Amino acid sequence: MKLRRILSVSAATAALLPVVVAAAPASQAAPAAEIPTCYDVSNGQYHNNALVGRSFGIPESITLGTHWTTYTATLTNSSAKELKSFELSAQLGSYVYNEGERDLSPYGDLQYWDTSQRAWKTLRQADGKAGGTVPGPKTLKPRESVHVQLRFRVGEDLPLDHNYDAFTGLTGTFIDRYRDTDCTSDGVAEGAFYPRKG
Repeated sequence: MKLRRILSVSAATAALLPVVVAAAPASQAAPAAEIPTCYDVSNGQYHNNALVGRSFGIPESITLGTHWTTYTATLTNSSAKELKSFELSAQLGSYVYNEGERDLSPYGDLQYWDTSQRAWKTLRQADGKAGGTVPGPKTLKPRESVHVQLRFRVGEDLPLDHNYDAFTGLTGTFIDRYRDTDCTSDGVAEGAFYPRKG
């Protein structure tokens, strides 16, 4: 059984919630880097029910090549408290289970729609993987949502010598507290797909 951190919120509920749209510019730094995760601090006892995610438009499979697949990712604060030090990041990759398998991320491209500049912006990490920080609000109030439009593609040079358990999506990270200790928690809006030749 594949483990996925896919959370959902009903479309009817999401339509009634306040909306925050991601826009640039924003700092690319990760201020929460020195803070431990709430999962680690709690020895696995912490469960985040605050941030609920949903993605729309990710198909079950995609054809390798230059064609873009566009989708929308939504994260909603379903808690009664404001989420602080809020950060957004997007990713494109695949789970690696066995020796010899590879992550498809370096073979792919991931972009977000910059609403302020009305242009697609590429997300690429220093190690060559597709993904990175997406500009967005620094706090998320109760029942407030953030929506990000993303698009991705995977190149024809991806070797199809094994099956890829691939995914793409948006992650929201914030600082929470567990038993008087500051720690980071997150929520995801992602979807799975399988790459195939055209």
